[in-house]
Amino acid sequence: MAMIQGKKPDAARLDKIVADARRAADTRELGYRERSLKMYPWICGRCTREFTRANVQQLTVHHRDHNHDNNPPDGSNWELLCLYCHDNEHSRYLEADRGHGLLAESMQPATHNPFAALAGLIKKKD
Repeated sequence: MAMIQGKKPDAARLDKIVADARRAADTRELGYRERSLKMYPWICGRCTREFTRANVQQLTVHHRDHNHDNNPPDGSNWELLCLYCHDNEHSRYLEADRGHGLLAESMQPATHNPFAALAGLIKKKD
């Protein structure tokens, strides 16, 4: 920290900031994201895109059972997905939950046939 208007930095305050930062890093280290990044290769489980330290923030931890409190030590409920595949997975899950899937009972077959008069139009042209 630079000196502000001739004042010396408060050493105790700086020590506390550093200690808090180290404690926060240790806490994150124990979190499921850090554990999963150590456990699995940095590759999206769907599109197989590879990640490096430069872009690992775009790699997310997906909970297979959608329960963020289910974090077994062996990582069996986790899957590393890129942001796009993770969003797609959650969209599919939400649509299925709302009954908007392909097998939903509320879906009706299409009744409009856009080519119904095509044969007649072709004959008129000849």
